[in-house]
Amino acid sequence: MKLSKQEYDQMNKQASPKSKLLPDCLWAFFVGGAICLLGEVLRTLYGRWGFALTDAAALTSATLVALSAVLTALGWYHKLATKAGAGTLVPITGFANAVVSPAIEFRVEGLVTGVGAKMFVIAGPVIVWGMMASVIWGVIYYFIRPLMGG
Repeated sequence: MKLSKQEYDQMNKQASPKSKLLPDCLWAFFVGGAICLLGEVLRTLYGRWGFALTDAAALTSATLVALSAVLTALGWYHKLATKAGAGTLVPITGFANAVVSPAIEFRVEGLVTGVGAKMFVIAGPVIVWGMMASVIWGVIYYFIRPLMGG
């Protein structure tokens, strides 16, 4: 049976779900913003507790990573990420989730061949390419800094 283009387009339109691009983008935006707002609240609290700004920032990052790891271990981070998409991926919590998820998944294979080997399967390339990009940028900056008056 051969379908005409109009018949095929009609079938395709009926079978295709409606795009939820705008609601999905807004939800990701607000969830990512809420995670970042939590970070700002933590940084402010650490500052009020007497920590220097750099120490407060480091404690904020460590707290968000630990919180993300715990939520990943409990299976809650995955549920949030399923709905929020990139809203949970972009902040530092997404990186922590990318390290913890494979470690949990492959723990049955042992500490070395499971957890140790699989922990950086997703996050490893990010670390490697990020470090390489920062080294390349550092070398470029080293040579152009004198040209910029620095």
